[in-house]
Amino acid sequence: MTAELALGTYRCRAIPEAAVRAAASGARWVDTAPNYATGRAQDLLASALAAHASLRIATKAGYFTAAAGAAAVNAGVLPEDQAAAGHSLAPAYVRWQTRRNREQLGRDRLDLVLLHNPERAHPGDRAALHRAMRDAFVVLEAEAAAGNVAGYGVATWAGLEEEAFTVGELLALAAEAAGGQHHLAAVQLPVSLVMMTPIVQALDGRGPLPAAADAGLRVMASAPLHGGELPGMVDQELADLIRPELTPAQACVLAVASCPGVTDVLLAASGTSHWREAADAVAQPSLTAAKLREITGVLASA
Repeated sequence: MTAELALGTYRCRAIPEAAVRAAASGARWVDTAPNYATGRAQDLLASALAAHASLRIATKAGYFTAAAGAAAVNAGVLPEDQAAAGHSLAPAYVRWQTRRNREQLGRDRLDLVLLHNPERAHPGDRAALHRAMRDAFVVLEAEAAAGNVAGYGVATWAGLEEEAFTVGELLALAAEAAGGQHHLAAVQLPVSLVMMTPIVQALDGRGPLPAAADAGLRVMASAPLHGGELPGMVDQELADLIRPELTPAQACVLAVASCPGVTDVLLAASGTSHWREAADAVAQPSLTAAKLREITGVLASA
């Protein structure tokens, strides 16, 4: 099956309008973070979430703005050195940030809370990183038990590709944190025709995407257009190879949406035409594995 389109609010210029448009088109998920839109993204989303109760929300804990860091220090949940770094997995901070996320978004229960680029916490020290992630998972398990969070996971840029952690290790850490049955429910990672290692691996049954799919995890593909740069890098000839009559942007989105294991493609489309164009792309039949192999082969040899 082709993955679904979801709204990503990183680099989204008109967040409330985009959320309303996404809901009207049938999108089920909106992804955000406390540091997006210079710390305003969650407040901007609140009205759209209130008006569209069916929209599910994925947010994060890890990165924060300077103002949020100062507030966390004042609340006694974050040491000043971590506040200066702009990133933390400290359990007290994760608990505080989860509550703050709920308040800003106007939701009593968050559908997903993702640790935001956890690999930044202890670069080069896998053991320390895994301890920190497990301790954060303990907090999120408690939040799930209290009914404040439905599930949790990890949103990473390089952690899975660089194997700072694997999907199997995430599952083991979650089981350890929960003492058995856990609420780890999702991973988010970049998947595109630029960052295509997950696609190549998935076609061979390797890597994070098949592992996540086998575990029943939601897989959110971020940066499918590589920050908006990819359509300018794909000419019409390559777009026609992917699927005739699609634009370069549509072809790029369809390739990601067709990747085995991907359930959601996050797109920060502010304009109506861009969203409709992407929605038309994911409505297409999925590309076959053979076609994806051909595409990645062409790009690898370019």
